Amino acid sequence: MSAESRILELQLVLPSAPRPVAVYRPLVIFGSAAYVSGHGPLRADGTLIQGVVGADLDLDAGYDAARQVGLAILATLRDQLGSLDKVARVIKILGMVNSAPDFYDHPKVINGCSELFAAVWGREAGIGARSAVGMGPLPGNIAVEIEAIFELTS
Repeated sequence: MSAESRILELQLVLPSAPRPVAVYRPLVIFGSAAYVSGHGPLRADGTLIQGVVGADLDLDAGYDAARQVGLAILATLRDQLGSLDKVARVIKILGMVNSAPDFYDHPKVINGCSELFAAVWGREAGIGARSAVGMGPLPGNIAVEIEAIFELTS
């Protein structure tokens, strides 16, 4: 099943593709790879999920924020490529959690994005290499920032 079909089947609502807030491109294609700049947890209404995971937000809220980042990344891919079906597979994601000093479940937070991508592209193509780290603070006090690399179809 195609990624675009899965989006419909899963009834996912993508936000509008975010626009750069500084000097960078949201997506750069190099060879057969699409490098997606860091995205925040942008909701469909244009607001961002903010707060420190482990202080202001619990693990579940952090997971939901990472899933929302994944939706924003999907919106950028669709906007820049024309279709999510142009993505062959997830190569790598780097998840950064705005975390309290004593919060250690960064991988569980970033699963919100990883599980979303696995649902859209399937386990084989939707799960790539990954890093999940704690940061503090993130721009605008966003809860999660994620960047990703995708292989494109030929």
